[in-house]
Amino acid sequence: MNLWGWIQRWRQSQARCRELEEENRRLKERNAWLEARVREVESKNTQLVQNLAAAKKNSSTSSKPPSSDIVKPPDQRRKGTQKSKRRIGGQKGHPKHEHAPFTPDQVDQHIPYRLSVCPVTPSHRIIPAEDRKRTLQQVELAPKPIVITEHTAYGIWCQDCHCYHDAPFPTAVARAGLFGPRLTGLVTYNKARLHASYSGIRDFLGDVLGIKVSRGYVAKLLRKASHAFGSPHSELLELLPQQAYLNGDETGHKENGLRYWIWCFRAASFVVFKIHRSRGTEVLMEILGEEFQGILGCDYYAAYRKYARQCSVLVQFCLAHLIREVKYLCEFPDPQVERYGKKLLKGLQALFHVLHRKDQLAPGAYAKELAAAQEQIWEAAMEPKAFPERFGGAHLHRLIANLVRRFDKHGEAYFQFITNPEIDPTNNLVEQAMRFVVIDRHITQGTRSWRGREICERIWTVMATCSLQKRSSFHWMCAAIEAWFQGRPVPSLLVDSS
Repeated sequence: MNLWGWIQRWRQSQARCRELEEENRRLKERNAWLEARVREVESKNTQLVQNLAAAKKNSSTSSKPPSSDIVKPPDQRRKGTQKSKRRIGGQKGHPKHEHAPFTPDQVDQHIPYRLSVCPVTPSHRIIPAEDRKRTLQQVELAPKPIVITEHTAYGIWCQDCHCYHDAPFPTAVARAGLFGPRLTGLVTYNKARLHASYSGIRDFLGDVLGIKVSRGYVAKLLRKASHAFGSPHSELLELLPQQAYLNGDETGHKENGLRYWIWCFRAASFVVFKIHRSRGTEVLMEILGEEFQGILGCDYYAAYRKYARQCSVLVQFCLAHLIREVKYLCEFPDPQVERYGKKLLKGLQALFHVLHRKDQLAPGAYAKELAAAQEQIWEAAMEPKAFPERFGGAHLHRLIANLVRRFDKHGEAYFQFITNPEIDPTNNLVEQAMRFVVIDRHITQGTRSWRGREICERIWTVMATCSLQKRSSFHWMCAAIEAWFQGRPVPSLLVDSS
């Protein structure tokens, strides 16, 4: 082959290389475009799966309130909310509830009824049978259920002072003003227990009791009650850091459109509420301090974890919250997540099965079964870390990885109740104490000033503490308000001090 032939072949090969390079470039661009499309579709599918799973969340699989279930379609509502087959009313075998008779000192009036003749034949001879009698006790509202007392302070003229001097009213009378302690207590009870509005209380006083007052005067009465409850509320706040076992939780609160937080702390014998602008760890630092040595029952919210880490506080994380999260995994549309959730849920069910049989088991058997259930939970929770190949290798699903990290860092905090039986494995106690506060928030729509916050946190503390101690909050309110009117120390909310 001559030189010209080689040159021609070389030119042809160079042209072919340029064609192949151009084709390779186009294929790379096409491949990059296809990979981007695949990632976009995968991202959309993942988001769709997550949105679908989130849409199925309810109060049994998350921390959402049960009231949110009623807005979902019937097939998405929580199990157990379907129409029950039970008949309305008392069930068969239900114990009968009857009102206990009033004692003789409680009865204000006796009205006897006697027969003077036989009701069948008036001509029959009759003998009184006083030992045979039936009693019907009836309670009625008096036409005027209030007592109006007029206090008159007369003056004198002093010839040496050349001025008038008026006789002073007693301290309790002057401090009370228009409403006495029991009527002030009734207004406070209406606000605290019945969630009545200022207008509702005003209408009740006018329509039922015949006392015409303004909404402003109702607010003034509540401020008086707040002053009376201030010392007992402060006493309980100061006692919180000294408690060996404590449960805490928080919920939202509104004030003139601003977001506040209602903090609730439940001890063994009392409950304390505090409304704060923050939901952060600084509130726990302020209320419990850095030297708190007890065990704090709470949910897995970050503020509690940070407080426990900074102050070396033992915490008992709520197992009920964990169960709801695990139930969400059991319904997640991903086979690996679902399998992980079901295995972990099985361990939690075994644990609560043991807890519910505590009174039926001997102490040794109870401790043994409790340890076995705890070990079952640990194995299920940490299985993806021990055997990652069972869950798709090193790249675990985000939901699985989150729970694995949680148990790795804070797993022991879910089982403090085993070595400290006084603490509850769930945070249900403090959530129950907060229920009436949440109802009050929905009805009254929050507060308008620091005075309103102060009134609410104090009367809520009184209501929850008296309910926990199973005593009348109304009677305690009346006694506290009367003592404050008279300038005496207000009775404590503690059982051993009342």
